[in-house]
Amino acid sequence: MASILSLDCPLPQLDFDRILLGHGSGGLLTNKLLEAGVFDLLNNDWLAEKHDGAILELSGKVAFSTDSYVVSPVFFPGGNIGELAVNGTVNDLAMCGASARYLSLSFILEEGLLMTDFWEILLSIRQACAVAGVQVVTGDTKVVERGKGDGIFINTTGIGPLHPQSDIHTRRVQPGDKILISGPIAAHGMAILSVREGLEFESAIRSDTRPLKDMALRLLDTAGAQVRLLRDPTRGGVATTLNEIARDRRLGIALEQSLLPIDDVVASACEILGLDPLYVANEGIFLAIVDPEAEPAALEAIRSFEGGQSACTIGRVVVEHPGQVVLRSRIGGKRVVGMLPGEQLPRIC
Repeated sequence: MASILSLDCPLPQLDFDRILLGHGSGGLLTNKLLEAGVFDLLNNDWLAEKHDGAILELSGKVAFSTDSYVVSPVFFPGGNIGELAVNGTVNDLAMCGASARYLSLSFILEEGLLMTDFWEILLSIRQACAVAGVQVVTGDTKVVERGKGDGIFINTTGIGPLHPQSDIHTRRVQPGDKILISGPIAAHGMAILSVREGLEFESAIRSDTRPLKDMALRLLDTAGAQVRLLRDPTRGGVATTLNEIARDRRLGIALEQSLLPIDDVVASACEILGLDPLYVANEGIFLAIVDPEAEPAALEAIRSFEGGQSACTIGRVVVEHPGQVVLRSRIGGKRVVGMLPGEQLPRIC
Protein backbone atom coordinates (compact mmCIF):
# COMPACT_ATOMS: atom_id res chain seq x y z
CA MET A 1 0.00 0.00 0.00
CA ALA A 2 1.37 3.40 -0.96
CA SER A 3 2.06 5.85 1.86
CA ILE A 4 0.60 9.36 2.06
CA LEU A 5 4.03 10.67 1.09
CA SER A 6 4.21 8.64 -2.11
CA LEU A 7 0.64 9.54 -3.04
CA ASP A 8 1.48 13.24 -2.77
CA CYS A 9 4.76 12.77 -4.64
CA PRO A 10 4.54 9.68 -6.90
CA LEU A 11 7.56 7.87 -8.29
CA PRO A 12 8.54 9.37 -11.66
CA GLN A 13 8.30 7.26 -14.82
CA LEU A 14 11.51 5.25 -15.14
CA ASP A 15 12.68 2.48 -17.46
CA PHE A 16 13.72 0.30 -14.50
CA ASP A 17 11.79 -0.89 -11.43
CA ARG A 18 14.69 -2.27 -9.40
CA ILE A 19 18.21 -1.20 -8.52
CA LEU A 20 20.76 -2.68 -10.92
CA LEU A 21 24.52 -3.02 -10.53
CA GLY A 22 24.82 -0.43 -13.29
CA HIS A 23 23.28 2.17 -10.97
CA GLY A 24 26.58 2.17 -9.10
CA SER A 25 28.79 2.46 -12.19
CA GLY A 26 28.92 6.25 -12.30
CA GLY A 27 27.51 6.24 -15.82
CA LEU A 28 24.13 6.75 -17.44
CA LEU A 29 22.13 4.61 -15.01
CA THR A 30 23.70 6.34 -12.02
CA ASN A 31 22.82 9.72 -13.45
CA LYS A 32 19.24 8.66 -14.16
CA LEU A 33 18.85 7.40 -10.61
CA LEU A 34 20.26 10.54 -9.01
CA GLU A 35 18.57 13.04 -11.29
CA ALA A 36 15.12 11.45 -10.97
CA GLY A 37 15.45 10.82 -7.25
CA VAL A 38 17.96 12.41 -4.92
CA PHE A 39 18.65 15.69 -6.72
CA ASP A 40 15.03 16.49 -7.51
CA LEU A 41 13.64 15.58 -4.10
CA LEU A 42 16.39 17.11 -1.95
CA ASN A 43 17.14 20.02 -4.25
CA ASN A 44 19.11 22.97 -2.83
CA ASP A 45 21.93 25.24 -3.94
CA TRP A 46 24.67 22.93 -2.67
CA LEU A 47 23.36 19.79 -4.38
CA ALA A 48 22.68 21.74 -7.57
CA GLU A 49 26.42 22.39 -7.87
CA LYS A 50 27.05 18.62 -8.14
CA HIS A 51 30.51 18.95 -6.63
CA ASP A 52 32.31 16.10 -4.91
CA GLY A 53 31.69 18.00 -1.68
CA ALA A 54 29.96 21.08 -0.29
CA ILE A 55 31.49 24.48 0.46
CA LEU A 56 29.97 25.84 3.65
CA GLU A 57 30.24 28.99 5.73
CA LEU A 58 30.59 28.23 9.44
CA SER A 59 31.92 30.26 12.33
CA GLY A 60 32.57 29.64 16.01
CA LYS A 61 32.46 26.22 17.63
CA VAL A 62 30.69 23.48 15.68
CA ALA A 63 29.83 19.85 16.38
CA PHE A 64 30.45 17.10 13.84
CA SER A 65 29.05 13.56 13.91
CA THR A 66 28.64 10.55 11.64
CA ASP A 67 26.63 7.34 11.85
CA SER A 68 25.63 4.38 9.68
CA TYR A 69 22.23 2.71 9.62
CA VAL A 70 21.69 -0.99 8.94
CA VAL A 71 18.23 -1.56 10.41
CA SER A 72 16.31 -4.67 9.36
CA PRO A 73 13.54 -4.50 8.29
CA VAL A 74 14.01 -1.13 6.64
CA PHE A 75 10.29 -0.31 7.07
CA PHE A 76 8.79 -0.57 10.55
CA PRO A 77 5.82 0.87 12.46
CA GLY A 78 6.51 4.55 12.96
CA GLY A 79 9.22 5.04 10.35
CA ASN A 80 11.85 3.62 8.05
CA ILE A 81 15.61 3.61 7.62
CA GLY A 82 15.58 6.96 5.80
CA GLU A 83 13.83 8.88 8.55
CA LEU A 84 15.99 7.07 11.11
CA ALA A 85 19.22 8.10 9.34
CA VAL A 86 18.29 11.79 9.42
CA ASN A 87 16.96 11.81 12.97
CA GLY A 88 19.84 9.73 14.31
CA THR A 89 22.55 12.15 13.23
CA VAL A 90 20.48 15.23 14.09
CA ASN A 91 20.07 13.74 17.57
CA ASP A 92 23.75 12.89 17.95
CA LEU A 93 24.55 16.55 17.34
CA ALA A 94 21.79 17.62 19.73
CA MET A 95 23.41 15.50 22.44
CA CYS A 96 26.55 17.60 21.90
CA GLY A 97 24.45 20.71 22.46
CA ALA A 98 24.48 21.58 18.77
CA SER A 99 21.89 22.43 16.15
CA ALA A 100 22.29 20.26 13.05
CA ARG A 101 22.44 22.42 9.95
CA TYR A 102 23.95 20.32 7.14
CA LEU A 103 24.07 16.59 6.38
CA SER A 104 25.92 14.36 3.99
CA LEU A 105 23.90 11.37 2.78
CA SER A 106 25.42 8.16 1.41
CA PHE A 107 23.64 5.04 0.22
CA ILE A 108 24.84 1.49 -0.21
CA LEU A 109 22.10 -0.12 -2.29
CA GLU A 110 21.70 -3.82 -2.94
CA GLU A 111 21.05 -5.02 -6.46
CA GLY A 112 17.32 -5.85 -6.73
CA LEU A 113 16.04 -3.22 -4.31
CA LEU A 114 12.62 -2.08 -5.53
CA MET A 115 12.56 1.48 -6.81
CA THR A 116 9.23 1.99 -5.06
CA ASP A 117 10.92 1.16 -1.74
CA PHE A 118 13.85 3.46 -2.51
CA TRP A 119 11.41 6.24 -3.39
CA GLU A 120 9.56 5.81 -0.08
CA ILE A 121 12.87 6.08 1.76
CA LEU A 122 13.86 9.22 -0.18
CA LEU A 123 10.51 10.84 0.56
CA SER A 124 10.93 10.08 4.27
CA ILE A 125 14.41 11.59 4.19
CA ARG A 126 13.05 14.76 2.64
CA GLN A 127 10.26 15.04 5.21
CA ALA A 128 12.59 14.29 8.13
CA CYS A 129 15.01 16.97 6.92
CA ALA A 130 12.17 19.50 6.70
CA VAL A 131 10.97 18.70 10.24
CA ALA A 132 14.51 18.85 11.67
CA GLY A 133 15.45 22.01 9.76
CA VAL A 134 18.52 20.45 8.15
CA GLN A 135 19.71 20.24 4.54
CA VAL A 136 21.49 17.44 2.66
CA VAL A 137 24.40 19.15 0.89
CA THR A 138 26.53 16.27 -0.41
CA GLY A 139 26.53 12.48 -0.61
CA ASP A 140 27.37 9.30 -2.47
CA THR A 141 25.69 6.19 -3.91
CA LYS A 142 27.16 2.73 -4.29
CA VAL A 143 25.55 -0.57 -5.41
CA VAL A 144 26.59 -4.02 -4.23
CA GLU A 145 25.68 -7.43 -5.63
CA ARG A 146 22.45 -9.14 -4.67
CA GLY A 147 22.71 -10.76 -1.25
CA LYS A 148 25.50 -8.49 0.01
CA GLY A 149 23.64 -5.41 1.20
CA ASP A 150 20.41 -6.30 3.05
CA GLY A 151 18.47 -3.95 0.76
CA ILE A 152 19.93 -0.62 1.76
CA PHE A 153 22.48 0.82 4.18
CA ILE A 154 22.68 4.56 4.82
CA ASN A 155 25.39 6.78 6.26
CA THR A 156 24.70 10.35 7.37
CA THR A 157 27.24 12.86 8.64
CA GLY A 158 26.10 16.10 10.23
CA ILE A 159 27.57 19.43 11.24
CA GLY A 160 26.14 22.41 13.09
CA PRO A 161 26.90 25.20 15.57
CA LEU A 162 27.05 24.70 19.32
CA HIS A 163 24.49 26.33 21.57
CA PRO A 164 26.21 29.30 23.28
CA GLN A 165 25.46 27.90 26.75
CA SER A 166 26.45 24.34 25.94
CA ASP A 167 29.09 22.88 28.27
CA ILE A 168 28.37 19.18 27.94
CA HIS A 169 31.11 16.87 29.20
CA THR A 170 31.17 13.64 31.21
CA ARG A 171 33.75 15.19 33.54
CA ARG A 172 31.14 17.75 34.69
CA VAL A 173 28.85 15.09 36.20
CA GLN A 174 28.77 15.47 40.00
CA PRO A 175 27.37 13.49 42.96
CA GLY A 176 23.83 14.65 43.64
CA ASP A 177 23.05 15.45 40.00
CA LYS A 178 19.62 14.30 38.83
CA ILE A 179 19.09 11.95 35.88
CA LEU A 180 16.14 12.88 33.66
CA ILE A 181 14.63 10.99 30.75
CA SER A 182 12.57 12.69 28.06
CA GLY A 183 10.03 9.93 27.36
CA PRO A 184 8.99 6.26 27.57
CA ILE A 185 11.69 3.67 26.98
CA ALA A 186 12.08 0.64 24.68
CA ALA A 187 9.52 1.54 21.98
CA HIS A 188 11.90 1.55 19.00
CA GLY A 189 13.55 -1.80 19.67
CA MET A 190 10.23 -3.51 20.33
CA ALA A 191 8.68 -2.02 17.17
CA ILE A 192 11.55 -3.46 15.12
CA LEU A 193 11.34 -6.84 16.83
CA SER A 194 7.57 -7.13 16.41
CA VAL A 195 7.87 -6.70 12.63
CA ARG A 196 10.95 -8.86 12.26
CA GLU A 197 9.43 -11.76 14.16
CA GLY A 198 5.85 -11.32 12.92
CA LEU A 199 4.56 -10.70 16.44
CA GLU A 200 1.15 -9.15 17.06
CA PHE A 201 0.19 -7.43 20.28
CA GLU A 202 -3.10 -5.99 21.47
CA SER A 203 -1.96 -2.52 20.35
CA ALA A 204 0.61 -1.77 17.67
CA ILE A 205 4.03 -0.76 18.98
CA ARG A 206 5.48 2.16 17.05
CA SER A 207 9.04 3.40 16.90
CA ASP A 208 9.71 6.60 18.82
CA THR A 209 12.10 7.98 16.17
CA ARG A 210 11.94 11.80 16.12
CA PRO A 211 14.34 14.75 16.00
CA LEU A 212 15.40 15.88 19.48
CA LYS A 213 17.14 19.07 18.42
CA ASP A 214 14.50 21.60 19.48
CA MET A 215 13.86 19.83 22.76
CA ALA A 216 17.56 19.74 23.66
CA LEU A 217 18.10 23.38 22.64
CA ARG A 218 15.11 24.51 24.73
CA LEU A 219 16.62 22.63 27.67
CA LEU A 220 19.89 24.51 27.18
CA ASP A 221 18.04 27.81 26.82
CA THR A 222 16.40 27.08 30.17
CA ALA A 223 19.17 25.51 32.24
CA GLY A 224 22.34 26.45 30.36
CA ALA A 225 25.54 25.17 31.98
CA GLN A 226 23.47 23.42 34.67
CA VAL A 227 22.97 20.73 32.02
CA ARG A 228 25.98 18.53 32.66
CA LEU A 229 25.47 15.81 30.07
CA LEU A 230 23.08 14.68 27.32
CA ARG A 231 22.95 11.18 25.84
CA ASP A 232 20.52 9.32 23.55
CA PRO A 233 20.22 5.70 24.72
CA THR A 234 20.14 3.93 21.36
CA ARG A 235 21.98 0.61 21.02
CA GLY A 236 22.23 -1.10 24.39
CA GLY A 237 19.42 1.01 25.83
CA VAL A 238 19.28 3.09 28.99
CA ALA A 239 21.27 0.60 31.07
CA THR A 240 24.29 0.52 28.78
CA THR A 241 24.35 4.31 28.33
CA LEU A 242 24.27 4.91 32.09
CA ASN A 243 26.95 2.27 32.66
CA GLU A 244 29.24 4.07 30.23
CA ILE A 245 28.76 7.30 32.16
CA ALA A 246 29.30 5.66 35.56
CA ARG A 247 32.43 3.89 34.33
CA ASP A 248 33.94 6.95 32.66
CA ARG A 249 33.18 9.30 35.58
CA ARG A 250 33.99 6.72 38.27
CA LEU A 251 30.82 7.53 40.15
CA GLY A 252 27.73 5.48 40.93
CA ILE A 253 24.24 5.82 39.50
CA ALA A 254 21.13 4.97 41.51
CA LEU A 255 17.97 4.23 39.52
CA GLU A 256 14.38 3.86 40.70
CA GLN A 257 12.40 1.20 38.83
CA SER A 258 9.09 2.75 39.89
CA LEU A 259 10.02 6.00 38.11
CA LEU A 260 10.99 4.51 34.73
CA PRO A 261 8.40 5.53 32.09
CA ILE A 262 7.30 2.74 29.77
CA ASP A 263 4.10 2.24 27.79
CA ASP A 264 1.98 -0.67 29.03
CA VAL A 265 1.99 -2.51 25.69
CA VAL A 266 5.79 -2.20 25.42
CA ALA A 267 6.24 -3.43 29.00
CA SER A 268 3.94 -6.40 28.31
CA ALA A 269 5.80 -7.28 25.12
CA CYS A 270 9.14 -7.18 26.95
CA GLU A 271 7.76 -9.40 29.70
CA ILE A 272 6.34 -11.94 27.23
CA LEU A 273 9.65 -12.14 25.37
CA GLY A 274 11.81 -12.14 28.48
CA LEU A 275 13.54 -8.85 27.60
CA ASP A 276 14.63 -6.20 30.07
CA PRO A 277 13.37 -2.85 28.70
CA LEU A 278 16.44 -1.13 30.15
CA TYR A 279 18.52 -2.81 27.42
CA VAL A 280 16.13 -2.24 24.52
CA ALA A 281 17.09 0.43 21.95
CA ASN A 282 15.47 3.85 21.75
CA GLU A 283 15.54 6.45 18.98
CA GLY A 284 13.40 9.36 20.13
CA ILE A 285 14.32 9.99 23.77
CA PHE A 286 17.35 11.28 25.60
CA LEU A 287 18.92 11.24 29.06
CA ALA A 288 19.91 14.51 30.71
CA ILE A 289 22.08 14.80 33.80
CA VAL A 290 21.44 18.15 35.43
CA ASP A 291 22.28 20.14 38.53
CA PRO A 292 19.56 19.35 41.12
CA GLU A 293 18.63 23.05 41.27
CA ALA A 294 17.76 22.93 37.56
CA GLU A 295 15.56 19.81 37.78
CA PRO A 296 12.07 21.46 37.91
CA ALA A 297 12.77 23.94 35.10
CA ALA A 298 14.49 21.30 32.98
CA LEU A 299 11.52 18.94 33.22
CA GLU A 300 9.13 21.77 32.36
CA ALA A 301 11.19 22.64 29.27
CA ILE A 302 11.21 19.05 28.00
CA ARG A 303 7.52 18.50 28.72
CA SER A 304 6.60 21.49 26.57
CA PHE A 305 7.35 19.43 23.42
CA GLU A 306 5.46 16.63 21.73
CA GLY A 307 7.15 13.41 22.78
CA GLY A 308 8.41 14.99 26.00
CA GLN A 309 5.18 15.00 28.02
CA SER A 310 6.28 11.92 29.99
CA ALA A 311 9.67 13.38 30.95
CA CYS A 312 10.63 12.56 34.52
CA THR A 313 13.49 12.05 36.94
CA ILE A 314 14.60 8.41 37.12
CA GLY A 315 17.62 8.55 39.40
CA ARG A 316 20.67 10.39 40.66
CA VAL A 317 24.45 10.35 40.64
CA VAL A 318 26.00 9.00 43.86
CA VAL A 319 29.45 8.40 45.35
CA GLU A 320 28.52 4.86 46.40
CA HIS A 321 29.29 1.85 44.17
CA PRO A 322 31.54 3.84 41.75
CA GLY A 323 31.40 2.62 38.16
CA GLN A 324 28.12 0.77 38.71
CA VAL A 325 24.43 1.34 38.05
CA VAL A 326 22.19 0.04 40.84
CA LEU A 327 18.43 -0.26 40.42
CA ARG A 328 16.03 -0.21 43.36
CA SER A 329 13.00 -2.33 42.56
CA ARG A 330 9.40 -1.44 43.24
CA ILE A 331 9.48 -3.59 46.39
CA GLY A 332 12.71 -2.06 47.69
CA GLY A 333 15.29 -4.63 46.63
CA LYS A 334 18.45 -3.58 44.83
CA ARG A 335 20.38 -5.12 41.93
CA VAL A 336 23.33 -4.13 39.83
CA VAL A 337 22.35 -3.33 36.25
CA GLY A 338 25.42 -4.09 34.16
CA MET A 339 26.27 -3.22 30.59
CA LEU A 340 24.67 -5.25 27.81
CA PRO A 341 27.05 -8.24 27.47
CA GLY A 342 26.20 -9.19 23.88
CA GLU A 343 23.52 -8.87 21.22
CA GLN A 344 19.92 -8.50 22.29
CA LEU A 345 18.23 -6.95 19.27
CA PRO A 346 20.53 -6.97 16.21
CA ARG A 347 20.13 -4.38 13.47
CA ILE A 348 17.87 -1.93 15.24
CA CYS A 349 19.52 1.25 13.98
